[in-house]
Amino acid sequence: MQSLFLLSSCGEVLIERHFRGTTSRSVCDYFWERASCSDHIGGGGGGDAILPPVLEVPAESGDSEKHHGSGGGGTLYLFHIWRDDLTFLAVCPAEVSPLLVIEFLHRVADIFVDYFGSPADESAIKDNFSTVYQLLEEMVDYGWPLTTEPNALKAMIRPPTVMGKIQQAMTGGSGSSAVVSEALPSGTVSNMPWRRAGVKYSQNEIYVDIVEEVDAIVDVNGNVISSDVQGSIQAQSNLSGVPDLLLTFKEPEIIDDCSFHPCVRYGRYDTDRVVSFVPPDGAFQLMRYSVRNRASQNFLPPIHVTPQLSYGHYYGADASHTSNTESSGTAAAAAPDKGRIVVSITARPLSSLIFSSSSGRPRGSLTIEDVSVTIPFLKIVRTANLTVNVGHVIYDEVARVAKWTIGKLDGSKQALRPQLTGTMVLETTNTKTNHSGERQRTSSASTASAAADRQNPPITVTWKIPLASVSGLTVSGLSLSGEAYKPYKGVRNITKSGRFQIRCY
Repeated sequence: MQSLFLLSSCGEVLIERHFRGTTSRSVCDYFWERASCSDHIGGGGGGDAILPPVLEVPAESGDSEKHHGSGGGGTLYLFHIWRDDLTFLAVCPAEVSPLLVIEFLHRVADIFVDYFGSPADESAIKDNFSTVYQLLEEMVDYGWPLTTEPNALKAMIRPPTVMGKIQQAMTGGSGSSAVVSEALPSGTVSNMPWRRAGVKYSQNEIYVDIVEEVDAIVDVNGNVISSDVQGSIQAQSNLSGVPDLLLTFKEPEIIDDCSFHPCVRYGRYDTDRVVSFVPPDGAFQLMRYSVRNRASQNFLPPIHVTPQLSYGHYYGADASHTSNTESSGTAAAAAPDKGRIVVSITARPLSSLIFSSSSGRPRGSLTIEDVSVTIPFLKIVRTANLTVNVGHVIYDEVARVAKWTIGKLDGSKQALRPQLTGTMVLETTNTKTNHSGERQRTSSASTASAAADRQNPPITVTWKIPLASVSGLTVSGLSLSGEAYKPYKGVRNITKSGRFQIRCY
C-alpha cells in the first residue's frame, strides 16, 4: 500500500496516512465521483448497482498528476470497504492480492471498533485522532501489514479511557507518553503473537457464537431468486494461562470452504475436521465458512415483505411497480405529480431455519429481532411523506433514502402487522416557451414516464433471529487441555441478514 485514506459519509477526508511516497487527495475525488453514481454511499441508485471493491485509475497523458498525484505514469489501484458510514480507501501503485488489502482494511475497522466501541463512526474517529494515527503506525510497516492482533496492539497502545482524556486535558500535552508503551508486547518474540503472557481471570469462561448471514434477492411476490449463506464463528475467551481448546462439530461436512484465525492448527482440521487452537484473549473471530449449496438453494426466508410503489398518473398502469393490479378508479385518483408507497412486513410461521432444542420457542411462533428496512427512491422523487404503524421512519431528502426501524417482529397471529404508507412528491416539471412567447409548464406525464423507464431500486431488509441456523451446524464438544481449571462454556446459533434485497417490480 502506498497510502490509506478514511472518508466520511459526505466524502470528507478524515484520516490521511502515507507509507511510501505521497498520494494526492485527487484520488479521493475520483473515487467519490464513482461512488456517488452508484448505490454505494448514498448514490441513490443513479448508476452502477454495486461499486466494485477495486477501482483502476489509468494513467492519462498530461493528466497523471491530477488523477494519480504520484507525478509519474503507471496505474493506481483503489481498494475500499464501507463500515459504520466510513469509507476505508487504500491506494496501491502496483498489482497486489486484492483479498490481502481488503482483509487488512476490515482488520483496521475491527481494531477501531475494539478501541473506540461500536459504532466506530465519524465522531469516534474525530475524538481519537492521535490514537488512530498511532495504530496505523504500528499496523503497517512500509506499506505492508505488520501487527494486526488486538492483544499485541493493546500492549503497545493503550485504549483511550475517560481518565486518560482528563489527564491529557490537564497536562495540555498530546498524552502520547501515557498511551504508548515503551516495552514491546510479550507475544512479539513468541510463537503465539496473538496471546499475551500472564493472563489471569477469577472466573474462567468462553462463549462461542455460530453466526450465519443470508444474502438473498427476493422478488415482489416473496420468491427467492438467488441466495447464499456465509457463516462465522465468533468467540469471547476469558481463560487464564495458556489453554489448548478442541472444538468439534456434529456434521462438519456442512462446511464447504473455510478460513481460520492464525491460532488454529490447520493441519489438524484438514485431517480430522476438528478445530484445535490456543485462543487469543478477549473477543475474536475463530473462522469463516460457506454453506454447501443444498442448504442455501432451498432457503425459505423467515420474513415476507410486500412493496408497492407507484408514480404519477401512471399509478396502477405502466409506471406502477406494484405486486397487485389497482383498479382504474384508483389510478385516476392519483395526482399527476405525486406517487404512492405501501410496504407491509410479516413474519412467516414456516421457514427453512433450524432451531436449537434449547430455544424454548413455542411451535408455530417466530420472533425476529433488529428488523429495519431501507427504501431508496428514484431521483425524480423530491420528498416523501411517510407514516408507519410500528416503529419509526426517517427520510433523508439528500440521499432520497428512507430508513424504517421496526425492532422486534412477532410472528403470532395476534401481533400487529407493520405497515408503511405514504405519498411522494415528484420533481416539478420543466417550463417551456410557446409560440406566443408565454412560458408554460410541461405535462407531468413526462416525469411519471421517466419513472416508468427506470425500475425502483431494491429494498434492503436487515433482521436477526437468535438460536436458529440455516445449515444446522452445531457444536458437539468443546474441550480444554493444558490447564487444571474447568471453565464455563456457552454456545449458541444466530442467523441474520447479510445483503437481503427485495425487488419492487
